[in-house]
Amino acid sequence: MEVGRCWLGLCALLCFYSSLSAEPTCKLKAKFNLSGYKDVVKKKVVVGGMFPVHKRLASIDGNTSKVPVSSGCEGFNLRTFRWTQTMLFAIDEINQAPDLLPNTDLGYVIYDSCFTISKAVEGTLTYLTGQDEAVPNYRCGTGAPLAALVGAGGSDLSIATARILGLYHFPQVSYSSTCSALESKFQFPTFLRTIPNDIHQSAAMARLVLHFGWTWVGTIVADDDYGKYGIKDFKEQVEEAGVCISFSETLPKVSSHEDIQRIAKTVAEATAKIVVVFSSDVDLSPLVLELLRHNVTDRTWIASEAWVTSALINQPAVNSVLGGTLGFGVKRADIPGLQRHLLDVDPYTNGLTEELWEMLFNCTLDSSKAAALTKQRAMGANGTLSRSARAAPDGLCTGSESLALLRNTYSDVSQLRITYSVYKAVYAVAHALHNLEHCVEGQGPFVGKSCADITKFEPWQLMYYVKNVRFKVPHTDEEIYFEEGDVEGFYDIINWQVNGNGEMSYVTVGSYNGSAAPEDRMKIVNDSIVWNNEELETPRSVCSENCQPGTRKGIRQGEPVCCFDCIPCADGEISNSTNARACILCSYDEWSNEAHDACVSKIIEFLAFGEPLGITLIAISAFGALATIGVAVVFVAHIGTPLVKANDALLSFSLLFSLVVTFLCSIVFLGKPQPWSCMTSQVALALGFALCLSSIMGEFVAACMGECAVHIPSILRLLCDSGKTVVLMLRARALKAERIRAKAAAKAAKLAAAEAAQAAADGGSPDVIATFHHAEAKAAADSEVDSLTCGHQRAIAAVATLIQAVACTVWLIIIPPHPVENTSTQNIKIILECDEGSVVFICCIFAYDILLALLAFVFAFIARKLEDHFSEAKCVTFGMLVFFIVWISFVPAYLSTRGKFMVAVQIFAILASSFGLLTCIFLPKCYVLLVKPERNREEMMRPRSKARDGTSTGTSASLATTATEVHATIASTNIDD
Repeated sequence: MEVGRCWLGLCALLCFYSSLSAEPTCKLKAKFNLSGYKDVVKKKVVVGGMFPVHKRLASIDGNTSKVPVSSGCEGFNLRTFRWTQTMLFAIDEINQAPDLLPNTDLGYVIYDSCFTISKAVEGTLTYLTGQDEAVPNYRCGTGAPLAALVGAGGSDLSIATARILGLYHFPQVSYSSTCSALESKFQFPTFLRTIPNDIHQSAAMARLVLHFGWTWVGTIVADDDYGKYGIKDFKEQVEEAGVCISFSETLPKVSSHEDIQRIAKTVAEATAKIVVVFSSDVDLSPLVLELLRHNVTDRTWIASEAWVTSALINQPAVNSVLGGTLGFGVKRADIPGLQRHLLDVDPYTNGLTEELWEMLFNCTLDSSKAAALTKQRAMGANGTLSRSARAAPDGLCTGSESLALLRNTYSDVSQLRITYSVYKAVYAVAHALHNLEHCVEGQGPFVGKSCADITKFEPWQLMYYVKNVRFKVPHTDEEIYFEEGDVEGFYDIINWQVNGNGEMSYVTVGSYNGSAAPEDRMKIVNDSIVWNNEELETPRSVCSENCQPGTRKGIRQGEPVCCFDCIPCADGEISNSTNARACILCSYDEWSNEAHDACVSKIIEFLAFGEPLGITLIAISAFGALATIGVAVVFVAHIGTPLVKANDALLSFSLLFSLVVTFLCSIVFLGKPQPWSCMTSQVALALGFALCLSSIMGEFVAACMGECAVHIPSILRLLCDSGKTVVLMLRARALKAERIRAKAAAKAAKLAAAEAAQAAADGGSPDVIATFHHAEAKAAADSEVDSLTCGHQRAIAAVATLIQAVACTVWLIIIPPHPVENTSTQNIKIILECDEGSVVFICCIFAYDILLALLAFVFAFIARKLEDHFSEAKCVTFGMLVFFIVWISFVPAYLSTRGKFMVAVQIFAILASSFGLLTCIFLPKCYVLLVKPERNREEMMRPRSKARDGTSTGTSASLATTATEVHATIASTNIDD
């Protein structure tokens, strides 16, 4: 603190002595090399200005053996020099205006910032100090007070100057600094601007990209705050909307050929067709030239306001590269009298004007320089001029050349946009000074309602009036006011189109107003846009084409989200929007259509009565049932014949009844499943086959007993426990034993007769003994044969069927079958089917039927070599083979089908097995009954030959005949006796 006070006192003392002595004492060790315009003599208020008239700093030799001098500038910029002249024109117009500062003449101090921060800082310090040697914190000059600074050009320059000016609360009004960072009043409390904030421009660019559906764009920015902040805001908005950045390149501030080549190669090789550029024209121009050399076409450029109407970029040769460019330009206006002012400049009044003249007319205003150059040209060795001689001006300028005869950027007033912004900035300062000057004492804004004196006001006092100024711009009537230092964000959307003369023209195709409602901010006429290579169709710029409904996005690993694969939705899933991130699962009763863009109701499937397959199965079932009934009628008609009597009639009719049941139960499988139909179909099938198999199982046990009595007597005793087969087996054994006893009795009778004859001769009576033996044999035979009556057969068949009935009843009570909707078997269908309820129960029930079938088949197979004329065992064996073949084939066929065809396969198996049994068992009998009635005789039921051991085997018919024969033998023996 003490050091600061000493420094302040020392500087005050030095400045005081400098006013008394002839030579100033406030000096620095280096001098600033600034060029510009200055008019402060006899002016009441001085307005500062700063413009990048030159493009860059001139190179220096770096010699430190002499007093350092700041670098000069090179690369004269016609466009920015027009901005400088616009400020001079505006100040002159204000000084002549009767209603604006009528009692105050404005002076000006304008410096060239050379488009570099260092020069901008030099100009700011010099402006604040009031002399060429800048003294920080002090204004060492005298004269009119400083009003404000209009400038300093680009955003980087304004940021640097605003930090210095903000320390002294010195107003700064910028005409081209759009960087969003400058909106911070904490860092830049005295900064204002008459050009929109880049927040609006970034939003406008983002909305433009989204408007045309571009999702794959490249970006190129200047290496400064203008480019970095602008593209940052742009990226945030487009990436939030799903747009991806293909590449992002930065233009060097100091042009590097290697960097420019690399960027041009990136643009040429990139797949993005849209390139957004946040840069000044000075930084962008080297890249444009490189793109021309590489002939990079078929790109659409999105231009920021800094270069969208720049003649430095819009050269005649760039049509193929930049044709069709879309950009955002600030408000355009016509300024009456400006062009006349531009053309009337005097080349001798200022160094900048002199440089303009020499550049435009390629001559020099310095006569000595012209003579030296002429001599240099004449001394060219062998007629070959050096590079410096070839680039030298052609001669001496007269100063009377006419600018009106030239067409150049400087005198072109067709696109006054930044120029108009300069014009507004100067008028904003003037209106603020006007309000300050005309403040009414006692009604002022300062302490005690005081006012400021325009001849000695403080910068912070003017700052109050500048930020609260509100006025209408002359000639345009646009109302200007500041909100937090910014103006409204209005832009024209400009399209670069080639006119009839082959020149590039700027065509307004829309507008953007950041202050309007979101839906009304951008207005654009798509049909009026001409794209690159004069195409009328909007270009596409996507990394991946849109995923149509029916597909979803599949992210590619390591690539931006805009680069994706379109993956078709799985079956049962849909997507009904473009670029869907995920597919939607259809409900359980719906399925995806073929395009996978909508869910449709699943097909309800069941084997209906009315469809052709159902009608066919019903007809076959009805035919089978009628055929079975027909067989029963035939049997009733021939009930007294030997063939029919050979079997128990009740068992035969129960067999026919069971076949009718199996034929008709197949019909119950048809139609929409109902609770009653599910229970009836399975139970009727199980009981029908149980009755059928138990009725035919007992046909051949007798034969089996004859063949296997020696080998498997114990097994047969265990198996002979049910149905007609068991009865016949036992009966066969009894008949066999009776036949043996009958023969033995016959022999005994003959022997007894012989003995009786001998005894008669001796006087005895043998008749009593013979009769006793014959009677005893007959009684024994009748007792064994008749002990196996039809009642036993019926009881065993009934018991076998009853067991199945009990099992089915338990099944129906505990876990009955019920209808279900099967949605898992076939995706596109809902199959209405019956759920068996319990797999264990249904397996047990049909396993029991299989057991009965196996028993019947085994007994029939053993008795297949029958000795009677009517070989019933062979027919039954063949019938059981058909039964097994059908049901063995049914298993794989059933498991390999789905939906209603499973029911059809099951019905077919039922019908086939039923027809097999009906045909094999009853067709031969019906053939004999109807076609060959002569074979329906008792003799045809007898065995044809005797077995080796003297025994005979046969069917139930042959067994009955054998029993009759046994009785006859006994009877004849008795008679003989």
